[in-house]
Amino acid sequence: MQTSESINATKLFNKVPEVTLIFWVIKIMATTVGETAADFLAFNMRVGMANTTYIMGGLLLICLTTQLKAKQYKPWLYWLTVVLISIFGTLLTDNLVDNLGVSLVVSTIGFSLALLVAFIVWFVSEKTLSIHTIYTRKRELFYWSAILFTFALGTAAGDLFAEGYGLGYAKSALVFGVLIGVVTGVYYGFQANAVAAFWFAYILTRPFGASCGDFLSQSHQYGGLGLGTVNISILFLVTILGLVVYLTRQKQAK
Repeated sequence: MQTSESINATKLFNKVPEVTLIFWVIKIMATTVGETAADFLAFNMRVGMANTTYIMGGLLLICLTTQLKAKQYKPWLYWLTVVLISIFGTLLTDNLVDNLGVSLVVSTIGFSLALLVAFIVWFVSEKTLSIHTIYTRKRELFYWSAILFTFALGTAAGDLFAEGYGLGYAKSALVFGVLIGVVTGVYYGFQANAVAAFWFAYILTRPFGASCGDFLSQSHQYGGLGLGTVNISILFLVTILGLVVYLTRQKQAK
């Protein structure tokens, strides 16, 4: 989903990865890890949701600061930031729903509006939402703010469909998977706007990954396969690590 403008911008500021199949695979896996790792730390490890949020928020702040200070795209740093922001975004929604009693409907609407406002402010300020024209610190901050809201929104929307509407995790994953397929089809079949297609797909992969994560990890009692949050988190983290190592070597070979 790149334009000639985006390719030229990438040459100027290479801190955002190229959008390839590997990009989407890692992104969906990072999304799934965000769901399973948050549950594992908060409940299995008995750290508690509030304490887990503080810990992951602190780690995210450190990692994001390092990412912002980096002079070029570093695969391990970029994707570590994505994984941490995925976990933190999940916890942000879970705290609102479970601890503060905010409904999934209100959370979904609220984060949708927050993301919309972030996009509007970004576009008014920079006249573009392309992730391949991020060559200033200001645009990078807009970028990571939008990503945080997509993860929080995706968690709320995924839980709303799976639990609020009673579809279950498998059917919810199917719904969002079909929507991703529609966006992909519209982009390739009707030459839809690349930037809009990217962000729609990015938003939808969050509830898709979260629903997949819950389906794989949750017990049979709750409609899952019962593979456990530990097993799924480890499996996906190892896979992400392998792909990031591959990307790093590929980048070094250029």
